[in-house]
Amino acid sequence: MAIFKLDNDNFKKIEQTQFSNEGILERQHIQNALKKQIDVIAPDILIISEEFSEWSDSKRRIDLLGIDKDGNIVVIELKRTETGEHMDLQAIRYASMVSTLTFVRAVEIFSKYLISIESELNAEDELLSFIGDNKDNFASDVRIILVSSDFSKELTTSVMWLNERDLDIRCYRLIPYKHNEDILIDVQQIIPLPEAESYQVKVREQKEERREVLRGARDNTKYNFNGEVGLGKRGIVRSVWLKYIKDNQGISYEKLTQDFPSDIRGRLFVEIETALEQQRRDGNGLARYFVEDDELLQIGDKKYTISNQWGKGNIEKFLEYVGRLGYEIEEI
Repeated sequence: MAIFKLDNDNFKKIEQTQFSNEGILERQHIQNALKKQIDVIAPDILIISEEFSEWSDSKRRIDLLGIDKDGNIVVIELKRTETGEHMDLQAIRYASMVSTLTFVRAVEIFSKYLISIESELNAEDELLSFIGDNKDNFASDVRIILVSSDFSKELTTSVMWLNERDLDIRCYRLIPYKHNEDILIDVQQIIPLPEAESYQVKVREQKEERREVLRGARDNTKYNFNGEVGLGKRGIVRSVWLKYIKDNQGISYEKLTQDFPSDIRGRLFVEIETALEQQRRDGNGLARYFVEDDELLQIGDKKYTISNQWGKGNIEKFLEYVGRLGYEIEEI
């Protein structure tokens, strides 16, 4: 694609350039601009550190470290090259290194960053204000954002494959153009494509559900709960869900999200209309959610249902959370 200037009734092409040709440096110029205006590529992110490297036995540095509104850690890696080189592998290493970050440690890191930019803001107050009620779910996931003037086919293929495996990696392309003496930047989100993002998320979740079921197909573990014996994975989830509905009449959506944190919430429950629409869209009669009247949890004027797609990988997390709610489940 190209950028044009409309001059009366003529299109005049603005010539594309390269950051290196214009003397634009990765850290001094691009990174410095993005840390001040990160919303150019990713709104609702708070930058808490630059060139972060506070771990032992490693000299690696994260270009920008951020937090999103859900309390997730965000690793942002920058390149001014035309291929992105090996930044996907680099960012994955960094993501693993910061995956155990605690809220207290994040406050310490943010405080040092604020001092470095001569800000008098209070790190803890700013962080709490930004993430709202998500302190308890802090760092439940790590997101990755890659920024480059372009990306190789090998890199984009790897990123799309990793995203199908439930990672959250986004790629933004910054393409420089020169118009007279001005440098113009075309910012493009290329993975996932914005117009297809919602669809891609749904496809990824469906694939992961199928993988979970296949993983669990070889696991014949049975469960006893609330007088019922020999329940399989789908059966124990349904039985616990029915008990939860009975015990929590009139609860708020906030209470529901507290009982079932965000790392399983997306595939755990949805509004009944969404579940029925997905069943119609599949067109094969495959019900992925419990949809009978007694299987629905009423919250206000909405009804929520639970997935019936469970395997060894996700049943363990579900049982962990319901155990915290006081439900005693015997595993056979």
